[in-house]
Amino acid sequence: MSHTSLPHALAALGWDDAWDAEFAPYAEQGLLPGRVVRVDRGQCDVMTADGIVRADTAFVTPHDPLRVICTGDWAAVEATGNPRYVKAYLPRRTAFVRSTSSQRSEGQILAANVDHAIIAVSLAVELDLGRIERFLALAWESGAQPLVVLTKADLVPDAATLGHLVQDVEATAPGVQVLTVSSVTGEGTDVLAAIVGDGTSVLLGISGAGKSTLANALLGAEVMEVQAAREVDGKGRHTTTTRNLLALPGGGVLIDTPGLRGVGLWDAETGVGQVFSEIEEYAENCRFHDCAHEAEPGCAVLAALDSGELADRRLESYRKLLRENQRIVAKTDARLRSEIRRDWRLKSAEGRANHAAKRGGRV
Repeated sequence: MSHTSLPHALAALGWDDAWDAEFAPYAEQGLLPGRVVRVDRGQCDVMTADGIVRADTAFVTPHDPLRVICTGDWAAVEATGNPRYVKAYLPRRTAFVRSTSSQRSEGQILAANVDHAIIAVSLAVELDLGRIERFLALAWESGAQPLVVLTKADLVPDAATLGHLVQDVEATAPGVQVLTVSSVTGEGTDVLAAIVGDGTSVLLGISGAGKSTLANALLGAEVMEVQAAREVDGKGRHTTTTRNLLALPGGGVLIDTPGLRGVGLWDAETGVGQVFSEIEEYAENCRFHDCAHEAEPGCAVLAALDSGELADRRLESYRKLLRENQRIVAKTDARLRSEIRRDWRLKSAEGRANHAAKRGGRV
């Protein structure tokens, strides 16, 4: 069964020949392919060629929270039954994961099989470049292509000021397109629609970033409820409470997500490296391959800092995200925890030895 023979509803959600080949063993079992458009309370809505199917996820609810079914997954659903069950889902091409706020430091999967990660940032409040870097690290790590969308551009009427804001974000997001949009004037929405018209996009950002308004502009209808942000701090209420997958009229698929209060990293070292690619390029010229960029001789990163090529804020943010990511990974990786403890003991011993030497050998 080629994807070209499937009804438009399924092909429009991203079904292709590669997914068709992956699904072949399940087709032989009489199961139906479908894309998960919403998950809640142990059940999910799956769009199949026959329409939306409400299915139970009991068969695909493992102890590992990163392996639970989520919005964007391609699922194998029973053709009949009451209730009907999702029996499996296809291997994910990409997965957007963050750490939960729980003390157990578990990962939470937000969306699967995403091509574009749209990071919505409101211009109604002061830019938080550190938060943008955090979102970008998760986006790069997911395997999706990030895109920063500066919403509410009509609130910055001065072109020069708007240009400076865009430049600040572009310096924070190397290799990432930065787009200004306004739902009031329509600025930028046609460009955004063209970008998301191919593949699956996930819409990310904190509450009040204008995600629901942006989704409505792309959908061409008031599908998502919009609530006014507080004037004092620009924070909105959580309009979207679940992750919903929606087919766009001009092509492509959009996954809208609730406003994220916390954006914790989850094993995102590669993503952090891509966000701070200029620092990693400087680091390649350091004298020592394991340079920590703290006070080592021949450190190219510190040289760039001294010359003004590298901003101090960028280096501090880089260090902060790497430390945070290391803590997260260490909590789930006993081997790494052991290495960190060993390194700490060695550094402590070196510190004591240096201190003793300075005091003439007296401890």
